[in-house]
Amino acid sequence: MPSPVDALMTFSMGIVSGLLGGMLGLGGGVFLVPFLILGLGLKFQAAAAISLFAVIATSSAVTAARAGRDLINLRLGMVLEVATAAGGLTGGLTAQMLSSSTLQSLFSILALTIAIAVLRRPHDEILPQPANPGLLGGIYRDERTGTSFTYRVQRLPFGLAASFLAGNMSSLLGVGGGIIKVPVLVTWCGVPMRVAAATSALMIGVTAVSGGVIYLGRGALIYELAAAAIIGTQIGSAAGLRLSARTHTRKLKTMLSVVLIAVALLMLIRGS
Repeated sequence: MPSPVDALMTFSMGIVSGLLGGMLGLGGGVFLVPFLILGLGLKFQAAAAISLFAVIATSSAVTAARAGRDLINLRLGMVLEVATAAGGLTGGLTAQMLSSSTLQSLFSILALTIAIAVLRRPHDEILPQPANPGLLGGIYRDERTGTSFTYRVQRLPFGLAASFLAGNMSSLLGVGGGIIKVPVLVTWCGVPMRVAAATSALMIGVTAVSGGVIYLGRGALIYELAAAAIIGTQIGSAAGLRLSARTHTRKLKTMLSVVLIAVALLMLIRGS
């Protein structure tokens, strides 16, 4: 049974995780997992289980808030989710066979790789109107400037492969999959940052369910801490959505990269 102090700390970090996850479309798991491991000393599997259920809650809140603002590309999301869900099932099973130190090292390598990729490709690949968006593209309206853009999805096979990896890493590491999907969609597939974040928020909830059920069946979930994390992420994600609408895309990308590098270094130190 966790102490009230542990629950309060988890709630507080849930707010921070939800805030950053709501802004960047990552679901918050990439921030919550390191805290639960480094701050509370939980095993990786227990931290991942709590994080996945918090991701489900964050995904629901963010998706509902963005549903009527033409930010979610539903067609693209559903195509990529097929590959993501398949990866999620395999990741949840694989996680039961790996040690916590191995999982922490994988988490660090993944976070660092994605951070470097985002920093090297700082600009969205958006085609100005009246370009044809194609079957999976769409029209994106920048709320800050009021300008509309047409974007076309590029390198779809790469996006599908990355989505399978995202699903696998989501269940394996408890991070929701947005840590891979958002940078890949922005950096290689030509999707605007805010569209990528909103579409990722929709997908990560579905992905987290497939992995979360496996952890739940294995008895890895600590219910009291999961409840505290869910409530905290709900509060934080609401604030994150408001801040995201007022923050420049370049700043969002820089923030994403800096946070990923910091998390990767912390997890490498812990795992060594």
